[in-house]
Amino acid sequence: MVEFALPPNSRIKPGKTWPASKGATNVKAFRIYRWDPDKGGNPTLDTFHVDLDDCGPMVLDALIKIKNEVDPTLTFRRSCREGICGSCAMNIDTDNTLACLKPIHEIKGSVDIYPLPHMAVVKDLVPDLTHVYAQYEMIQPWIKTDTPAPTSGERLQSPEERAKLDGLWECVLCFCCSTACPSYWWNAERYLGPAILLQAARWVFDSRDEATGERLDMLDDPFRMYRCHTIMNCTATCPKGLNPGKAIADLKIAMFERAV
Repeated sequence: MVEFALPPNSRIKPGKTWPASKGATNVKAFRIYRWDPDKGGNPTLDTFHVDLDDCGPMVLDALIKIKNEVDPTLTFRRSCREGICGSCAMNIDTDNTLACLKPIHEIKGSVDIYPLPHMAVVKDLVPDLTHVYAQYEMIQPWIKTDTPAPTSGERLQSPEERAKLDGLWECVLCFCCSTACPSYWWNAERYLGPAILLQAARWVFDSRDEATGERLDMLDDPFRMYRCHTIMNCTATCPKGLNPGKAIADLKIAMFERAV
């Protein structure tokens, strides 16, 4: 029987434990993945005991409290705190989500926090997004036209045309969906993944865009789009409630319809 094991230097080891402040009674443990490239060695899982009576309601509030008051070396991305920027994407309690939208009270027991899975780690909870942004650039995410702009300065849409973009434009590029997708785990070099394909759909189905054929040609590849096997992890994990699986299916339908 074949036996699989992690490389020795990627096995997570126990880390430091930080107690709650003196007199705290409403305490919750946060177990956080730590890895510092400057120090090398194996990643560790540090445990921080946080007084919830002196903390905001979201997981991001706890991370900021830990960084400000306990360990300033803790590293993570965050910006808007409103689920708009997508910066604080991480794996919390086994689900990919945004830390600013994840209430602490929904998590039973300790709060386990890891970086997005199956991506290289820059430090602690910060994944390396270089590759996914290169894939985003590949789809040319801007309106492409050949006709002159209207004298009014705007290219107008009907309400029905605009409605076709609902469920697409709201994506914040947090990449929770792509990093939850097994097809992307194993084929990330060639498969674009649900986040980028949802973004591609946003331009393919925009009535103002005049490069639909060119965009579909770019996607007409055995790997770029067709590695999607409708597992639907992407839709299940999206913190914005979007449906990347449906967007990919709609792209496949558009590809079929232009061929018949």
